[in-house]
Amino acid sequence: METDMNEFQNRIGYRFRDTSLLKQALTHSSLANEMHLGHMGSNERLEFLGDSVLELVSSEFFYQKFPLFPEGDLTKRRAAAVCEVALAFCADEIHLGDYLLLGKGEDMTGGRTRPSVTSDALEALIGAIYLDGGFQKAEKFILGFILNETEEKSLFYDAKTNLQEQIQKTDNQKLSYEQISEEGPGHDKIFTCAVLLNGEEIGRGKGSSKKNAEQMAAFEALKKIPIKN
Repeated sequence: METDMNEFQNRIGYRFRDTSLLKQALTHSSLANEMHLGHMGSNERLEFLGDSVLELVSSEFFYQKFPLFPEGDLTKRRAAAVCEVALAFCADEIHLGDYLLLGKGEDMTGGRTRPSVTSDALEALIGAIYLDGGFQKAEKFILGFILNETEEKSLFYDAKTNLQEQIQKTDNQKLSYEQISEEGPGHDKIFTCAVLLNGEEIGRGKGSSKKNAEQMAAFEALKKIPIKN
């Protein structure tokens, strides 16, 4: 466990003074419930805090980056950059799922790669860094791992729109989405959707809503098809 924590801290370039905060950020509610730790034992409170820090940092980032954009355009940029799909993509880049502390059931059913789980854990990690090192350290992490390379990542932030635009560049191509499955209790459902090109599946994704699952499916498809200018 300690080796894993050291490895992860090296990966993100931040050393915790209080490693219990890092452990809590990586602890999913499924393990907290399994260990009878209650809501204080999971990363949900840190996620709440991290979400607020991320909103402030990303708001200032886009405000400064696009000085001529009206409020509506800035809101769209920010929303796309911190949506579940985008955060799950960023979490995957730092292999966050490999270090999550999950209950046995959540682990067995693919929690380490579930976008809703990894994106929430990323926000919890931000909250933990904020408490441990202050606002500037949290801001540095966000700028380095979430708001970095925004132009390159923008293709994936609104994956459905970008995929549709790519497909429209070729005549007689039909894009559609299909729900494959819906699992889990009402408060924690997991949807699986596929994106089809002329009836052939080109991507599949999971999410906490049908919309997010479609976004992730489009995201997976975009990684496979050649981008046309």
